[in-house]
Formats: sequence, C-alpha cells, structure tokens
Amino acid sequence: MKSIIKTVLIALAAAAISSASMAAEFTKGEVKKIDLKQKKITIKHEELKSLDMPAMTMVFVVSDDALLAKAKQGSSIEFVAEKVNGKLTVTDIK
Repeated sequence: MKSIIKTVLIALAAAAISSASMAAEFTKGEVKKIDLKQKKITIKHEELKSLDMPAMTMVFVVSDDALLAKAKQGSSIEFVAEKVNGKLTVTDIK
C-alpha cells in the first residue's frame, strides 16, 4: 500500500512540474493598430522565445474578441502568442 501511495505522489509531483514548465510565457509589446472587424492586432514586440522569433512589429490574429478590449493603440501590454491552426495568434493579454 505504501509503495502505491509513493508512486501516486511521485506521478502527481511530476505532473505538477511539467504543467508549471508549460505555463504561458508573456512577452512585452506596444500596440500599434487594432482591427476589430478582422479580429487582428499589430504589436511591436520583444523576442518571442516560445516561437523562436526576434523582436519585430507584426500582425496577429486574436483568439477572443474580449482580448481586444484589454488593448488600446499606443499602450504597452504583455501578451501570449501561440501558433493556432498555422496562424500566429494572441491568446492572452494583460
């Protein structure tokens, strides 16, 4: 019984470490343009380490309309970008 409990605890600890390392990585950027109709945002951003991209200005698709309400043209943001269905997509903004 003790060995089963130990095995379960080790598995849970490994899962917790794995999920912590997969946490979303926020990147700093400046909003250059917002296109509400097309659900797109142009951001001048720092290096996107998770996507292996250098700093640049580029257009992203936005996964949720509510995210666009968190951003204003000219404002500094922190955001998460991921490749979703082959498109660079902003999945979170703070």
